[in-house]
Amino acid sequence: MPYLAKILIYPMKSLDGVEVVQAEVLSSGALKCDREFALVDEQGKFVNGKRYAKIHLLRSQFNISNRTISLKIPNQDLPRVFHLDTEQEALAAILSEFFGFSLTIVQNPLVGFPDDTDSSGPTVISTATLTEVASWFPGVSVNEMRRRIRANIEIAGVPAFWEDQLFSEPGKFVSFRVGDVLLFGVNPCQRCIVPTRHPDSAAAYSNFQKIFIKQRQATLPEWVNSSHFNHFYRLSVNTRLPISESGKLLQIGDEIEIISEIN
Repeated sequence: MPYLAKILIYPMKSLDGVEVVQAEVLSSGALKCDREFALVDEQGKFVNGKRYAKIHLLRSQFNISNRTISLKIPNQDLPRVFHLDTEQEALAAILSEFFGFSLTIVQNPLVGFPDDTDSSGPTVISTATLTEVASWFPGVSVNEMRRRIRANIEIAGVPAFWEDQLFSEPGKFVSFRVGDVLLFGVNPCQRCIVPTRHPDSAAAYSNFQKIFIKQRQATLPEWVNSSHFNHFYRLSVNTRLPISESGKLLQIGDEIEIISEIN
């Protein structure tokens, strides 16, 4: 029986994640606290992993209940702790110094700052998929691949690429339940440059994208609806959640059931 094995929340876009035992669904379909904060430059553009590899050098630990971040900056002996609601200016000043330009912290507690604004629900992948994809890259562990891919919920008890059942052709959704939470699978997530880099050092893995595309195409299950695959640099599933699920909880151990394809 497929079940929910991990839940990962990323309180600040592009920084480290937090593993939790349960997560609340917001009215927007996003998970509470996920990508609630983001860094932006003076032009209002995200300071994220896509644009600045240097961000991988930052280590962060979040205490979600206390609303704090413990931030470790390279070449500084001790991490510094900031309250995410009351000390944003001080945190922004430290990060501005690190990046070498002025930035600010923005906050959206209702939707967060997802990459896919049309499908802002949690991204879904299976443990077996992460294991398989890690095997394509000698020296990359499963946990490192997990940190490269940065999905929200991880499914166990299934074979690799099981989650590719959670999308259909464009314009159609696949409905499924995680515990008592209803989700709609939309499409396979298009990956960016972030997975090509080591999540700690930012070092690029040679030919990562080329290897990924070749292997993803070769291992794509025969039953997969391939209409979304204009290219094969896609992994994990984007989702949407109806407003009826607002306030419900995803919890570790929840059983997962595919219901039906819907228009």
